[in-house]
Amino acid sequence: MKELIKRFPLTKLEQKKYVMPTNRDYEILSKVKQLEALKLSKQDKSLALLIKTQLESNWRKYLVQALNKLLKKY
Repeated sequence: MKELIKRFPLTKLEQKKYVMPTNRDYEILSKVKQLEALKLSKQDKSLALLIKTQLESNWRKYLVQALNKLLKKY
């Protein structure tokens, strides 16, 4: 675990915002950051943001918001 902390250091804001108990969490955040640096489509940006929110302690809130958006659409 300490290896990943050194390889993927978190900013102070990220340390407060995200729950990072496992190596997978660091891997996910690292990949989302890589994607954010690319020119993504609007839909892909939205997906990357949703994935990133799953690292937060209140992740269910964002899933409910996404589901409500889909329900409103259809």
